[in-house]
Amino acid sequence: MKILAASDIHGDLRTTEALAKKAKKEKVDLVIIAGDLSIFGRGLEGLLKPFAESNTKVAVIPGNHENETDIFVLKRRYPDVIYDLHNYAFRMGEVGFFGCGLANIGPNELSEDEIRSRISRSFNYIKDAKKKILVVHTPPYKTKLDAIGKGINVGSPAVREMIEKLKPDRCICGHIHETFNLEDRVGETTVINAGPKGKIIRV
Repeated sequence: MKILAASDIHGDLRTTEALAKKAKKEKVDLVIIAGDLSIFGRGLEGLLKPFAESNTKVAVIPGNHENETDIFVLKRRYPDVIYDLHNYAFRMGEVGFFGCGLANIGPNELSEDEIRSRISRSFNYIKDAKKKILVVHTPPYKTKLDAIGKGINVGSPAVREMIEKLKPDRCICGHIHETFNLEDRVGETTVINAGPKGKIIRV
């Protein structure tokens, strides 16, 4: 399976147009957008239309710039191509996708306990899948992906804990602009900060 992972588009239609073209050129099976599609809810109108026009499947979660209603509206607008990974889990072939959006700080905040609980519940729906991909907005704590300065880490301890416990094959995240396109490992799991330019992942 080939996936195009991205995050932190922040309402930029040119970015989604470029991602849709890349998805078509690379013949990907799925696009994943790991939160912050908008700027505090603004810029969502028409943002995912390029994917709908090319009939490209897109899985999304809210970041700290969206709420659950924003994602629900997108799902209603493009029901044939949008998967809501914040409230649901799903499978494509042998790959199970599960997730938790929002963030552990700022607007649209979830507590660490809520993040832990949502990831656990989501996982239960795909736990028998041969391969598993976790999609979150906030990166796991104490990795290259959540470092914003010397000795300063702002990621989620709950995300890290659930990666260590559930051992997904990949974890896709975003949120920290300084670490876009970087990768790290937590145990056996490759963790990727997707960034707005997008990253091809083969599973």
